[in-house]
Formats: sequence, C-alpha cells, structure tokens
Amino acid sequence: MSLTLEDITLTYADGEGRLTALDGVGLDVPAGTLTAIVGPSGSGKSSLLAVAATLVTPDRGRVVVGGTETGALSAAERAELRRRRMGIVFQQPNLLASLTALEQVELMARIDGRGRSGAARERARDLLAAVGLADLAHRRPHQLSGGQRQRIGIARALMNVPAVLLVDEPTSALDHERGTAVLDLLGRLTRERNTATVLVTHDHAHLTIADRVLELRDGRPLTPPRTPGPPGADGFQRSAAG
Repeated sequence: MSLTLEDITLTYADGEGRLTALDGVGLDVPAGTLTAIVGPSGSGKSSLLAVAATLVTPDRGRVVVGGTETGALSAAERAELRRRRMGIVFQQPNLLASLTALEQVELMARIDGRGRSGAARERARDLLAAVGLADLAHRRPHQLSGGQRQRIGIARALMNVPAVLLVDEPTSALDHERGTAVLDLLGRLTRERNTATVLVTHDHAHLTIADRVLELRDGRPLTPPRTPGPPGADGFQRSAAG
C-alpha cells in the first residue's frame, strides 16, 4: 500500500495575511520503501508530515493512502485511518511511566478496541524482539536509555500493522551511535514489514538508508525526490556538475 501526496499547499494565518508553510509539494512513497525529508529548520518538514498523517488539512492538494483520498473522509474516518493504517513515531516517544515496555506496545491494540488478548500480547512480544528489546519487556521507561525508549516508540507504531509509517526526527535526542542504530532499524523494518515510510530527519550522514530523499527549503522542494548515492559529506548523491 502506497502513500501519495499531490501538489500540497498549506498556509497559516499570520496577522492579517497568510504564511505559506508548503508550496506545491508532491511525494510518492511505494510500499516497502523509505523516503527521507530533509531541510533546515522552518523548511516545512514537520508540516508535510502532519499533512501526510491527516492531522492537518492542506489548502490545496490530495493525500492518498492506498487508493483512498483522505480529503473525502470525515474527522472520525480520518482518525480510524490513522489508528488502523498508519503508525506515527514522534520525536519524543511519550511513554507512560507506569507501563512496562511490553504494555506500552500492547496498549495500541486496546486503543483499537481489541482489549487484552493472547494474540495481541504475542504480537507485542514479537515487535519488541524485532527492535532488539525482547529481554527488556518488563522494564519501565525510567529503567531504559533514550535509544531504547525510541525503539519502543517504533514497536508501538507498528503494533496495528500499519501500511504507512511516519517518523519525525527520531534521532534528535540521541547520540551518534544510538541514532545510527535507530535509523538502520527503520530501514530494515520498512522492508521487512513492507511499509511506506516517511522519515523527517536532520541527520544527513545516514541518508543512504533511504530509497529517495526530498529536500525542502521555505516550503518548496529544491529538486524532485532523488536516490541518495555513495555517502559523502552530507549523504547526498551529486551530479557531475556538483
């Protein structure tokens, strides 16, 4: 199942005028691929992710998830779409202090109305194993490192078998080593779980995990999405012209 954004334009009220956050941005993310969105602060990266997650409605353009145009859906239908077909990983995992790692992940099934079940608990255990935390299932957030908490956030986002995975700056609070591990994990899980993954990141050094890279500046794409080449100073593929 793919994610497609067509000609997305988004503005916000700014005094008596409007501030343009996104200006004609398009993106196509097939299942089993990862697209990275990069750009300086204020370039529109997080705004584009919010539009993709149907949390914000654009002024113009279409968001299509697996053939379903989300603009035609009611607020309740969009919420159901997010719950059942999307996984969202935030900058901060926002774990509940009283729950164990296993309970944090399992909670997503309960939110989806499935309550406690052996199947849900088994899936939560499988996901913790997939992110390398099988041995820490019964630890609470204060007993885990920042990288481990971020991995729980990834497992939690995958609990309801999403077709689309949206990830916002997962390495912003991590050191280089832990950040590398999280990004490598996202690349692997995208392919193993066949998700259409969009990753907003400031970390240019590891863009080779991405199938395509979209660079934004002032709400506009600098170039069409491109495939990262061999790692360079910033991880971008360069043409002969430089």
